[in-house]
Amino acid sequence: MAGSSHGHTPAAWTGVTIAFIGFCVSGAFMVLAQPAGFWAGLGVVVLGGVVGWIMRGMGLGQPKNTHQALIDQQREPAGVES
Repeated sequence: MAGSSHGHTPAAWTGVTIAFIGFCVSGAFMVLAQPAGFWAGLGVVVLGGVVGWIMRGMGLGQPKNTHQALIDQQREPAGVES
């Protein structure tokens, strides 16, 4: 995956950052025994996924054709041209 720049896009970074904040909020409220805050934190986690998906749709994610080209490249033995 390192060769495909998997996850190295603004959409991925933004979605994961928002989800991480949601996990932290949810965990803090779980320790504080506040169910409403816990569920609000989980809502923020879901929001992170939605934001990442929307940003990907706007062109800020990895293009789909790049992934397929890398798969095709890995299937061919080195030095053999088709």
